Amino acid sequence: MAKSDWGEIYKELGAHPVINATGSVTMLGGSTPIPEVREAMDRAHEAYIPLMELQEKAGKYIADMTDVPAAYLTSGAGSALTLATAAIMAGDDDDKIQQLPDTTGMKNEILIQRRQRYWYDRCLELAGAKLVDFGTDERTTAQDLENAIGPNTAAVHYYAVEQTHDPQALSLEETIEIAHGKDVPVTVDAAGQIYPLENFGKYVRMGADFQCIAAKYLGASQSVGLALGSEEMIHKLGLQAFASYEGRRVRGVGRPQKVDRQEIIGAVAAVKHWMTMNHEERLADIESRSHAVVSRLKNIPGLRVEELDNIIGHQPFGLNIWVDEGVTGMTAPDLVSRLKAGDPPVWTRVREGDDFITIHMFGLNEGEEHIVGDRIAAIFE
Repeated sequence: MAKSDWGEIYKELGAHPVINATGSVTMLGGSTPIPEVREAMDRAHEAYIPLMELQEKAGKYIADMTDVPAAYLTSGAGSALTLATAAIMAGDDDDKIQQLPDTTGMKNEILIQRRQRYWYDRCLELAGAKLVDFGTDERTTAQDLENAIGPNTAAVHYYAVEQTHDPQALSLEETIEIAHGKDVPVTVDAAGQIYPLENFGKYVRMGADFQCIAAKYLGASQSVGLALGSEEMIHKLGLQAFASYEGRRVRGVGRPQKVDRQEIIGAVAAVKHWMTMNHEERLADIESRSHAVVSRLKNIPGLRVEELDNIIGHQPFGLNIWVDEGVTGMTAPDLVSRLKAGDPPVWTRVREGDDFITIHMFGLNEGEEHIVGDRIAAIFE
């Protein structure tokens, strides 16, 4: 059972708190800031600070710690994508900055492999850019990119997923070589590529002009992201951001995407903690908790349970569950619904195109893995 005051702050409003067995998903709140982050955010309440200065100093601290030329704090990784796109199109021209999202007279096409179209590429369009596919659903060649670059090409965007390498996609190395050969910048969405530690900032060190990271995966607030890149790129990105809108009185597209001083300080603390913590202990703990759920379910007729062995990125280990309808009388979506209908509700999901449930430890408080395992077992037993 959850403790008696669990979720009480939400219940007082008539809202219904849930146990998050899905993972780090935005719709459930994204993350729980770690103690080091909460302490740093509390200390940040004590004084006010000019945010343009804080962004500069915090960005330099993070850049130095992660071995990239420059960094900037944004309102999530999605905001970093929008600001980077605006920066590429308008540069440091204040008239163009204030003209966006009207891109008249600017290069405004962002190239993206058709195989790499994904849910969050929408963020690239918010500043007024137009996404242009290249390659086919089956594969992408170097010649496809060569042919796609034209007079209106502003950048090439790359979606980095280290956990599942796509041999039919054009590699980032080739993308950078071809794009830079035609003076076209390269942006990378690497929101979850935070482990092994050499992956943190890796794409900028490879030569990409920009990459984003979601700081929620590090134990910061869900609403903070990191923009990493070249000094020129990050400078131009900062001109589009909310602090510049007020500090310079130049109206960039990033004004609605605020980050408060507490969140900036919290993100710095999260990066510092992530880069210095004992990751072997972290992974051992998550593996043990994942194994506890697998052990509880593995002998139930009609369930096939597979423990995941992935340690790359932000959600290591976890487990997949397949439900045999012929044996259990229910499907995986039925199980999802039954878990949500319980008290307390346990949220999981069957992702589009999958026929199984994936359970992650990321969103589970210590001990909740046992509640999840017992609840699933009780439905079948």
